[in-house]
Amino acid sequence: MSVFAAIADPVRRRIVVLLSRAPMTAGQVASEFDISRPAVSRHLRVLRDAGVVEGGPSGGDGRERTYALRLEALDEIDGWLARVRGSAGLAGLLASPALDTEVRRTRRDNARAADAAGVTEIDGTRERGTA
Repeated sequence: MSVFAAIADPVRRRIVVLLSRAPMTAGQVASEFDISRPAVSRHLRVLRDAGVVEGGPSGGDGRERTYALRLEALDEIDGWLARVRGSAGLAGLLASPALDTEVRRTRRDNARAADAAGVTEIDGTRERGTA
């Protein structure tokens, strides 16, 4: 299962947030929810299988597992977000009224400079006058 599929469920996203603070036992994680402990264990298994969390036996009897967040598993999400933000940022810049204003200002300034230098535009090309 992909990391995206693993965190698609709101309960699993909340588990990720809880484990981002500190490692927790399965019982501690379960105490944060109003769902059954077996349901929380299934969510933890999905996250573990996707590599988002790691869990191992804790305590002397080994009946309880402690789970910790694997931040490197979230790199896939970080990369995707960076691509989306980068594309959105460029699209936002290209659609920006500020960019339009700067393009118009540059064209105006270039036209004024050309007029001052005696350059005329004929058929989209600039030619220096001979007069």
